[in-house]
Amino acid sequence: MSDADRQALDAYFVSERMRHLEEYRAFLRIPSVSALPTHREDIVRAAEWVASAMRSAGVPTVEILPTQGHPIVYGAWPAEKPGTPTLLLYAHYDTQPADPLNEWTTPPFEPTIRDGRMYARGASDDKGNLFLTLKVVEAYSVLYGRPPIGLIFLFEGEEEIGSPNLQACIQEHKERLRAEATLSADSVMWAHDIPSLVLGSKGLIALQIDVQGAESDLHSGLHGGLAPNPLNALTTILGSMWALDGKVQIEGFYDEVRPLSEQEKAEIAAVPFDEASYARSIGLAAPVGEQGYGPLERNWARPTLDINGIWGGFQGEGSKTVIAREAHAKITCRLVPDQVPSNVFAAIERHIQTHCPTGITASVQQTAGSSSAFAIAPTHPVLRVAHEVLRASYDRDPLLIRLGGTLPVADYFQQDLGQDIVFLAWSMPDEHLHGPDEFFRLENFDRGMRIYADLFERLSEQWDS
Repeated sequence: MSDADRQALDAYFVSERMRHLEEYRAFLRIPSVSALPTHREDIVRAAEWVASAMRSAGVPTVEILPTQGHPIVYGAWPAEKPGTPTLLLYAHYDTQPADPLNEWTTPPFEPTIRDGRMYARGASDDKGNLFLTLKVVEAYSVLYGRPPIGLIFLFEGEEEIGSPNLQACIQEHKERLRAEATLSADSVMWAHDIPSLVLGSKGLIALQIDVQGAESDLHSGLHGGLAPNPLNALTTILGSMWALDGKVQIEGFYDEVRPLSEQEKAEIAAVPFDEASYARSIGLAAPVGEQGYGPLERNWARPTLDINGIWGGFQGEGSKTVIAREAHAKITCRLVPDQVPSNVFAAIERHIQTHCPTGITASVQQTAGSSSAFAIAPTHPVLRVAHEVLRASYDRDPLLIRLGGTLPVADYFQQDLGQDIVFLAWSMPDEHLHGPDEFFRLENFDRGMRIYADLFERLSEQWDS
């Protein structure tokens, strides 16, 4: 990007800032809460708002695609010259519910600026970041007639409920979504003053264990020592899954785990992490987990197995002397690269049957939410350019991080389109995402536009077709 082009874009962003903020407020006022049926019309209104904003930004092809749930907004602006790369821009316009309302300083859907921050539900996750991409496209449209690279837009309204219809949409419109890579405007930076790029996230499997004993609850005196106890059996099964050192004891659980390279270990070690501060922040004396690995290695690069819920028998106040007829537990596993969800599930199922006590019937079923782990090479051409623009803006190299959470969208784009996904957005961990008083720093509102513009320009100049 020439100095003259950079100055022209900066001048445009400055001159239009007040209008942009008012449009941003209008977007935030729409309570597009995907989890609540009472907001279905608001979701549709938000999709229409996004489509209108795309058309106003100059995008020549804009469509609202129906799904079995909430609509997806699609757009396309093909590259002008052969050999110019195309990016698919992904984000979401839906939000979390705003409860508890009494913990908000100002109403969640009445956007308010305080101390250089925009407060509203969705301000950071993810309406602010989605909005930035459209204003950059608008700037190029006004100043130069078109963006310097090809762009495809895919903005969904179900991310906050697990994107149940996104994959089907991707598969249906596969040929219209072809690009050199996907750029997700739904992500976080490591910290306000420390840029970062995501190299990976964990996969997920979710399952439920159901344990059955007698046909009905039994008197524990009349039948104790004779009838099998499903709660005892379930805790026996669950207790057999871990060693005291934190290692999962299920045969085959680690078979497909890709070991960290020395470079990956160094990248993780370079990320600042204070174990004592972390422990204090969640009310613990110290972090725990599988021995032989650092805390971030455990969180980012080692698979985990956690009980998320367990129930059965009498739950009321006082005592009821029964042997319950059944017991249940919910488990999730966070997976790492090369682990196949179906193989991990099969290993857990074998373990449960092997450790099921006599007289008990145990079954396990996989529940919704399966996803493979995501990983992208640091040498990916779009990631490399993103590294350059972050370094230029922050005057320091971005950290190369992983996430302990799961990003199903990354798996969809890799598996169904063969496209790697680069996460580049300006939400921050301290911006109360999903909680009361969610906010977005307006200095990142400004910085984000400039970095997206710089990224588009550098890709058009450096891409080797």
